[in-house]
Amino acid sequence: MKTKLTRQLESTLYQYCLEQGSYVVEEVSMPDKKGIVDTLSYQQLPDGQIEWRCYELKVTKSDFHSKAKLSFIGNYNYFILPQALYTEVADEIPEHIGVLIYRAFDKQAVALATEPLRAPGFLTVAKKAQHQDLQVDEAALTSHFVASLFREVDKAKRVKKGLQLYSDDQLYKELKKRGQVGYDVYDPDHNLYDRFVDELQHDAVTALQAELDARNAEYQALQLKYQALLAPNLEDRL
Repeated sequence: MKTKLTRQLESTLYQYCLEQGSYVVEEVSMPDKKGIVDTLSYQQLPDGQIEWRCYELKVTKSDFHSKAKLSFIGNYNYFILPQALYTEVADEIPEHIGVLIYRAFDKQAVALATEPLRAPGFLTVAKKAQHQDLQVDEAALTSHFVASLFREVDKAKRVKKGLQLYSDDQLYKELKKRGQVGYDVYDPDHNLYDRFVDELQHDAVTALQAELDARNAEYQALQLKYQALLAPNLEDRL
């Protein structure tokens, strides 16, 4: 599971890359079994050349010393670190690897902002990355990049469409499976089926009440109109 700080770094880096004019995607598997990079960006330069940048996000010292492979195969490669961690590990960072420092926006400044902020903080360059030749075949890397972009688009479409993607039979099987785990007759508020039925009943009662209120209002309006029509006739009789 990603920590809150990791998600903040990820969100801020994504916005940073967009502002640089790059296409960006997280968690891209590298060709030739060179691991998975946290974030990979693709940028076309004015001369038509393609520039690849790899970013590894670290939030703790143990995370920095993890045995997971660092996929620094890009033309420029960076660590994304909080200031405190950078102070601890600065001497361990290879010369050709750059560092971007994450700083969260001040809460008071956020509260006073006239527009919603697109990221929870900002990045500053603490150490410039040195250029290197791409360490993998570019065509293979492009293929992996596109595949990761498709994964994110597919994920977003699934979230947007929600349960529409599933057949009634699939939904029934999932409900049945979940109903077999942790069903407590003594605590119905925590049971999926009971919650579902209660909400259906509540929605049905609410809908019927709204319809009844509308019909009563319509009846009252007709009654007033009828009384208004009768009033002149009554006056003539008197």
